[in-house]
Formats: sequence, structure tokens, C-alpha cells
Amino acid sequence: MMPATSNQRLLDRLVADKLVTPEQREAALNLAARNGERLEEVLLELSAIEENQLLKFLAALHRTRFVSTEKLAKAEIDRATLDKVPKKLAERECVFPVLYDAQTATLSVVTPDPDNAAMLQDVQLAAGVKHVSAFVGRPRAVKAAISKAYNGDIHAFATLDRDAHAQFSTMLNVFERNLVSEESLAVAVAKDAVGERLLTSADLEQGQKAATAGGKTVTDTAYIETLNVMVSLLENSRPDLRGHSAQVARLMKKIAERIGLSEVSRAAMQLAGYFHDIGKMGAYHLTALNVAEYEGHKTSAGKLHRSPMRLLEAVSLPAEVTQSVERMYERYDGQGLPDKISGKEIPLGARLLAIADTYADLTQIPRNPFRKILRPVQACDVLDRYKGTIFDPNLVDLFKHTVTGEDLKARLLANRHRALLVDPDPEETTVLELRMIEQGFEVFQARSLEQAQKLLERGEIEIVISEIDLPPGDGFALLAEARKQTWGQKLPWVFVTGRSGRADAQRAFELGAADFMTKPIATDVLVAKLRQILEREATRGGSSRGVSGSLVEMGLPDMVQVLWHGRKSGSLRIRSGANTGEIHFVEGAIYNALFSNLRGEEAFYAMLGLKEGDFALDPNFRAPQQVVHQSPEALLLEGMRRQDEAGR
Repeated sequence: MMPATSNQRLLDRLVADKLVTPEQREAALNLAARNGERLEEVLLELSAIEENQLLKFLAALHRTRFVSTEKLAKAEIDRATLDKVPKKLAERECVFPVLYDAQTATLSVVTPDPDNAAMLQDVQLAAGVKHVSAFVGRPRAVKAAISKAYNGDIHAFATLDRDAHAQFSTMLNVFERNLVSEESLAVAVAKDAVGERLLTSADLEQGQKAATAGGKTVTDTAYIETLNVMVSLLENSRPDLRGHSAQVARLMKKIAERIGLSEVSRAAMQLAGYFHDIGKMGAYHLTALNVAEYEGHKTSAGKLHRSPMRLLEAVSLPAEVTQSVERMYERYDGQGLPDKISGKEIPLGARLLAIADTYADLTQIPRNPFRKILRPVQACDVLDRYKGTIFDPNLVDLFKHTVTGEDLKARLLANRHRALLVDPDPEETTVLELRMIEQGFEVFQARSLEQAQKLLERGEIEIVISEIDLPPGDGFALLAEARKQTWGQKLPWVFVTGRSGRADAQRAFELGAADFMTKPIATDVLVAKLRQILEREATRGGSSRGVSGSLVEMGLPDMVQVLWHGRKSGSLRIRSGANTGEIHFVEGAIYNALFSNLRGEEAFYAMLGLKEGDFALDPNFRAPQQVVHQSPEALLLEGMRRQDEAGR
């Protein structure tokens, strides 16, 4: 960000050259001070000046040339040139390499600050070149180029498309400025990029039909990806919130998958995450926590809580989406808005959205109530403080397990019993699943007979907890079928059901059920009973079961520390793309590592930098020999040092 005095001087020059008006000068200064954005972006956001005109002025000011957003978006930079400037340096200094002349040893870069001598010297030293030639570019465009070239983000320039942004933001402007009544809001005005016509509710409905044509639905990846870009464009006018809705949507999808919701419900949760802030473009960012704690936020939420769904009224979104967004400010204790409903009266999606939105706000946006970005564990501690008042306590616990890696850590440290919960109602099993996880179980869920049958046929389930009512059949038929199979003849089975008749209990025990319990149940008591049943049924000398997962869930350095401190033995097998490797543990110590054609410590260091891939821990593996003699701590420190060195 430019200093305030520099902003004023630059604006004075622009006013003197009659490129902006005095009124635009004041508006730009005020907006820059309010949102902390660079002056170039503020001027473009206010439409005070065209991009090329502004860049031409800046290029003359800095005695250099300029590179437009369009040219940066189309630029294909060779890897050798990119490697001249380390990614960390490029991101920190907002500088993007575009050309290297080997004959003169000159590296050309694009940056918003071509006169920054200290930055150019750092680039020169890092690149090992004789000269650095700096062109001027738009700040956001330079950042987008870095993201696209270094991170492979093909949508990096999407939020800079002013025409597309205008199409989607016009609908918002209609609502925000109250230019139409609530009844006619569905006929929101949007500018078509080709025909320069008005987009009406009929067009929106037609688009919805197109989205579902040929068997396609809102669960399609292409639909979701398009929505991601659209919402990113809408958030472009609020830099502090850029990417926020996409993050909330990802969290909603993740927790919905964890709960075991249907594909359609998972998609609805994701859509709610994308849509929840549309039409709420006031001074406040309205989360469940902010609305509960601050009167100004509460007043705004009272006026705007229905804005997203009013705006999208003509799109005919699923009811789950509407309910989730409109009820996200209800509180678990019944003191929220708009209707002061409490507990499970609040739709599941709304309870999830309240948690995910607050968590994303705390971990992503500096203007949150703590005025700093919190680490995931700190944000979860905040959610903990408001369990039972603002947030559903059981969903907070499940959310914490999902986002902090605690569940994976527990799986790595314990040889868990694999249990199957069969119940069509996800809310009935959420609390039970959480308590079982805390007690060392690995829990699978089935919402139908068909899902349960597929999971059971794998032969990996050690105990089943089932409801009787499983339309179109029942749990009795599922148990009877299981008893006919080799894998199900001695499988422990517990019925936890809404039925309470003596005949049902008798039928369950006749089929060989280990227990029969009527809802509601005390989850701690049930978990204790499950453990007793397993201890009674377990055979001695069986093999330990392995654990598998993704490196996205937990990075390899964290995994090594968990296994080291947990004194675990076995083989940790890694697969990343076409590459595979292994790390052998004996009571927490690393005995050997293999990766590609590398062995020992070098193989370990090579794997330590992997960011994506899958892992599988085989606890039954026994290391044949000790090749590595350094402690895991020493190996991790050396590995991190090498990564830091490589990133410079």
C-alpha cells in the first residue's frame, strides 16, 4: 500500500493533468483509507480512470513502459525465467518476471513499484543477473499473474474481468440501492455481454433449466466452478472479503461429507456457502458471532438476512439453500433472528453455515472481532466459547475434528475398531459418531440399505449400530442377510431405534443382535456397551488395521511428529502422482526411507516437500534393518532448512 502522502501527491498530479476530477480525488482518498487498498485499484474500482490510461500515466511518471492486465493474462512465461525469481520473493514484493535476455543478463519484471530500488536489488541478487528492467503493472494483475504462473490457478484473472464483474454486480446494485420493490426484485437488471439487453427473471429461469438439461444438476462440478467464479467477481469490490464465500462453501461441503449427507444435500450446503453474503454489502461483515455480539451488526442483519434469497428468487434454488441462508443468524439458545427458534428447530444447514462462516471470518479476515487473523486452533477455541449459546455444541465438536486434523491424528495413534452406523437421519447419528470417534472408533455411515450392504460386503466392519426403520426395507432384513454371509455370521449387531415394542426387541435377539436400545439414548452409555461387546467378541492374535488418508488432511511433517511422539511402528507409504515412497518406523524412530531411486535420509528429505498425494500406514510392517540413525527431530529440522534454502 502506498503511504497517504504518496497517494495525495499522485492524485494531485492526476487532477492537474485533468485525468481525474477533484471529487474523484476525495472519493479515492477516502476509500483507500477505509479499505487499505492501493490507490491504483481504488481509482479503477471507482471507474475514475481507464486502466490503460492510468498505466500510461504511471509509466511516464516512472520513465518506463507498462504491461496491461490483458497482456499479463495472455503471457506464457517459460519455466527458466520464472525460476529466476523465487515464488516467496515474487509474492512478498509483488514482482513478476516476464523476460530474460541471456546475452545482456537482463531480467525484465512487472511490478506496481518500478522505482523500488531495494526490491529490485533483492530480485537482482536472487536471480543472479546483471540488470533488472522494471515495467509498471496493475497490482492485482501482477498478483494474478504470480498465482497463475507459480500456483497453476487458471482462474486467477477471473476477478479482474470488469465486463463480467459488471454483469453480476448490477443485480446487486439493484437491490442495494432499492431501485425496485421486493415484489419485482426477481426481475433484476443485468447487462448481457453480447446483446446489450436486460436479463429478466425469465432469463434466469431459462438458465436454471439449462443447468439441469441432459440429466445435469446443481451437483455438477462445472456448475459449482462457474458459481465459484461468479461469486469471486461479486466479492471483488470488497477486497477484505475476496475468496471468503468460496472458503465457506468448501467448509460446508467438507462438514456435510463428514456428517454423511446425500449428494443433493451436500450440494445445497455448498450453494448456501457461496450465496450467504450476496446482497449484504454494507459496512459490516455479518457472521453469527458478530451479529450476536454487536448491536450494529444485529441491526444490519435484521434488515439484510433475506437479501440473498430475495435477489435470487427467480432461480428456484432448493429449499435447503433458502432455509440455510435465511436462518444463519438464529442462535442455538433461541435468542437469534429473525424468529428466535432454538436447537434443532434451526435447519441443519443454517447451524452449519453459522459455524463455517464465523470460522472463515476468524481465520481469513483481519477485520474480525479480534482484529487479527487467528490460527485454526485459536478459531476453534472461539467457537468452543459459544457452544450452546450461538452454536450447536455437537456440530462445533465435529467441525473441530474435521478442520484441525484431530480426527486423523487419533486414527494414526490408535488401531481403531471399525463401526458402521446405519440410520437415514444424519442428525440422529452426529452426536453418537462424535463420541465414538473420541473413544477410538473409526466410524462409517450408511443412510440406506443399499449403502449399508456395500460397506458390509467389504468385510472390514467390526460392529454395526442400526436403526430398524430403513425405507424401503428394515434393519431386521439387513441383519438376516448379513448372517447368511461368511463375513456377517459373527458380526456384532446393536439396534438403536425409535421403536420400543417388545415384539421388535424379541425379533432382534432371535436374529442374533447383541443389544436392543430405544432412542433417545445416552451416548456415553452406548459407547461403553459397544466396547464391552467388542471385548467379549474379539479374537486374540488378530492383525492391527491400517490407516489411510490424504496429505491435504495432514502434511507429512505433522504426520512424522505424531508417529514419533506416539512411538508407533510400521510403514508409512506415500503416493504422489507417479511417485511412491515409504518411511519405516520402529517405536517412533525412523529406520529407513525409500523414494524413487533414493534411500535413507535423502529419500526422507525428498518426500518431506510433498504437498499433495495419499498415504497409508501399515502397522503390521516390521522394518528389516536400520539405515537412518538420526532422530526424527533432527531429520525434520534439516528437511525444513533445505526447503527454506530451496525457496529463496
